[in-house]
Amino acid sequence: MTTQEESSRPRWLRRWIWGIALVSACCVGAAGVLVQLLMDQSDDDDTDVVTGSGCGNNVPVDPDADLPPVAALSDVQVHNAAVIIAVGQEMEMPVKGWVVAIATAMQETNLRNLANPAYPASLQLPNDGEGYDHDSVGLFQQRPASGWGAVEELMDPATAAQKFYEKLQTVDGWEDMSLTVAAQRVQVSAYPFAYQKHEPKATEIVNTLTGGGSRVPAVNVELGDCAPPGELSAAGWIVPVEGPIWSGFRTAARPNHQGVDIGAPKGTPVVAASSGTVITSECNAFAPDGSPYSCDIDGSPAIAGCGWYVNILHADDRLTRYCHFESRPLVKEGDVVQAGQVIGHVGSSGRSSGPHLHYEVHLNGDRSAAGAVDPVAFMNNVGAALG
Repeated sequence: MTTQEESSRPRWLRRWIWGIALVSACCVGAAGVLVQLLMDQSDDDDTDVVTGSGCGNNVPVDPDADLPPVAALSDVQVHNAAVIIAVGQEMEMPVKGWVVAIATAMQETNLRNLANPAYPASLQLPNDGEGYDHDSVGLFQQRPASGWGAVEELMDPATAAQKFYEKLQTVDGWEDMSLTVAAQRVQVSAYPFAYQKHEPKATEIVNTLTGGGSRVPAVNVELGDCAPPGELSAAGWIVPVEGPIWSGFRTAARPNHQGVDIGAPKGTPVVAASSGTVITSECNAFAPDGSPYSCDIDGSPAIAGCGWYVNILHADDRLTRYCHFESRPLVKEGDVVQAGQVIGHVGSSGRSSGPHLHYEVHLNGDRSAAGAVDPVAFMNNVGAALG
């Protein structure tokens, strides 16, 4: 993400500064003063990665049982989320559907069952407060006048969730869509892109209430089996390329290595690890004398930079970086990409001793070393284990 200070700089200067950052932090290993100059003063608590293990169990979620707490949510909100999951289990909906449904309810009502004065009868039914969005009622803000059902039905969270899932089932290929596209096909909202930002929290809720259920393949109905490489997880993530990890994150030998190196043959397709927007797609390579170096030829340890590389910004300002492509990336700045979409091919451009993908994960939209987190831990947590 570009800060206000950065946006006031000329574009060529911003590119030069980020080029120096990649040379220093990504590839040279001598972090030095330049990286420090680029580091945002992020809150340490925001850069922690919550790791988890397990891929759920098939015990039905009971909304009336003692439920585990979820950070920043009230007992009422957790109860409503549990209702959504329980209905999804009963209907044998793929787990990704639970994540989509919870994210939708978060956007529409913050997981509250809202009555609406436009329907006085709704005020007499069990509710978590009042809403005033046209004539919408309930957990998903469904409109009786638009054919969603009677007020009494839509004010019942279980029935409202059932109706959401039934509509989702009519959307062809929803399992392969980004969360916001799938949700919008059901809700037809005036804010079609608003749902995506809730995917991380919805994933956390599903994991908390099911013991890691969002780490199974997106199309799975049952829990327990983690998503294998090459399959999209219910959390919306996929391994960018299959292969062994040759070099880890900030190892003793390479303390300034801000990602992991995944070995793969030259020309192997690299995919977007999750849906998002491309914010960088360019060549980053410099000769020993500091002059620009071609990314269309193999680099070497003497060359600095990531070579052909891509940055993708995802929901909740999570950022992924893909370096050393064989040739110009298949995506350009501003492109919206889907999880699993091919964005380039494994190569050895920039500072590289052989074909591999250098892969990074950053939080808070912070491209610098300050925002980098261990990709192995992060990807394990979203059901897309590396290596």
